[in-house]
Amino acid sequence: MATENRTRSEAHGHDRGHHHRDVSGGWLRPAVFGAMDGLVTNVSLIAGVGGGGGTAHTIILTGLAGLAAGACSMAAGEFVSVSSQNELIYSEVDKERLELQNNAVAEQAELATMLRARGVSAATARQAAAEISANPEKALAVHTMEELGVDHTELPSPLVAAGASMASFAVGALIPLLPYLAGFRLLWAALALGAVAAVGGGGMVSRLTDRPFWRGALRQLILGACAAGITYLIGIGVGHIAA
Repeated sequence: MATENRTRSEAHGHDRGHHHRDVSGGWLRPAVFGAMDGLVTNVSLIAGVGGGGGTAHTIILTGLAGLAAGACSMAAGEFVSVSSQNELIYSEVDKERLELQNNAVAEQAELATMLRARGVSAATARQAAAEISANPEKALAVHTMEELGVDHTELPSPLVAAGASMASFAVGALIPLLPYLAGFRLLWAALALGAVAAVGGGGMVSRLTDRPFWRGALRQLILGACAAGITYLIGIGVGHIAA
């Protein structure tokens, strides 16, 4: 029975760790932010061009150009960001590896001190530090987790982050264009659909973080409305000047 409970606990811990990696830097974070960015970007573009008196053809062209440019930009940004973060961590891990090789006794004492700070007794901390330090890779993993707060063997993939960001941005940016692409070429329809998507997307993000649906939905709706309102007013102003 104890073995079964321990196995379940370990499996649950693994699931939580896997979920945490997805949220913090795997595919979920760039996908969520990409979708919301794409939605807000194209709703704002459509509002601005529509407010300035742009034709349906111009709005579609602007929206598709914004979709392509934004998706590529998001992908490039995520790839560079995650790559740079990983390279920085690898650099710190290499330094830690050298310290373990050149100052093994001091590093073992440091590990015992860290265990003591977590409430482990002095004798147990010394014994645990000695056992961990006997395996160089395990010692490196523990020191890295304690000092950097990351598992250097399970860092997020730059390609996965870039792909998730690109795809989700494109989906988010496509939503407010759908009425125009379907032949229903009214500005209010595009803005209304964008508002519905903002409510749904913001609410789902809140549920992923165990917060009330309405909180994320309202926040995303307000932010999107502010962005669209600003560009709409700019469009109206430029439209009057051009006229």
